[in-house]
Amino acid sequence: MRFAITHPMHSHPYNPELVTGAGVATVAAAAEAAGFDGFGFTDHPAPSQRWLDAGGHDALDPFVAMGFAAAHTATLRLIPNIVVLPYRNPFVVAKSGATLDLLSGGRFTLAVGVGYLKREFAALGVDYEERTQLFEEALSVIRTVWTTDDISVEGKHFAARGITAHPRPVSRPHPPIWIGGNTGAARQRVAEHGDGWCPFPAPAGLAATARTASLDTAEHLAAGIDDLRRRLDAAGRDGSQIDITFTNFAGGHPGDDDFNADAYLSGLDKLAALGVTWVQVPVPGDSLAHLLETLDRFRVQVIDVAR
Repeated sequence: MRFAITHPMHSHPYNPELVTGAGVATVAAAAEAAGFDGFGFTDHPAPSQRWLDAGGHDALDPFVAMGFAAAHTATLRLIPNIVVLPYRNPFVVAKSGATLDLLSGGRFTLAVGVGYLKREFAALGVDYEERTQLFEEALSVIRTVWTTDDISVEGKHFAARGITAHPRPVSRPHPPIWIGGNTGAARQRVAEHGDGWCPFPAPAGLAATARTASLDTAEHLAAGIDDLRRRLDAAGRDGSQIDITFTNFAGGHPGDDDFNADAYLSGLDKLAALGVTWVQVPVPGDSLAHLLETLDRFRVQVIDVAR
């Protein structure tokens, strides 16, 4: 089992001590020292004030922030949580990803999602109703530009002729591509295009807001994984080569005083039995000191024991 965290900008306004160069570098280095395997940032380039007031959160640019974190670490994998792919031209995403993978020594995973915030789409000049078509076309472009020279694309949304984009990523054949979302459509995209599935915990209320399927129990996750495996089999792909990431519900929040490490470890065993390969660990963002203490305590109580 591998462990990842997302830089904890959980709120609006955010905690300013976490959102400086020194703060990001400190958190990334501490996560690596504690034995975490992945570190990333969320993607909200133009959130609405209404969404922020309703519990949304601020965000750094994920590619810039991951590049900064990469410069202060040596082994930590850079995994955004997640890049909303329809927001960006796929050639620009491919260039950003290739650059990050190259400069980090092959430590980049492109985790992408379709997105759901209509006002953010509008602010960026992207047609919300065509986001799924944009997403699928962009996936094809990114994979092709990472692996092929002199490419030509004639799609509905993107057209290009004779494109060669070097330098290429260090990772071969390309950086892993994880696809987010809780729906069958998301799992089908994994079967066709992806190297990993990254669903997210979503009770009914959140699922309705995010316009996705509810996913809030181990039973729901197991059903989703079974469905993914059927789709991978139909596509002639080896399911054992596909990463699956999720959150461990057992044991409580690692930043809380009543965190139960034994229950958490038991929950990890159950997730591993289902086929989960990465666990997204929630960490506190109320202060840098609390965050660093949580990372170290999690190392002692969970990571060192699990390994």
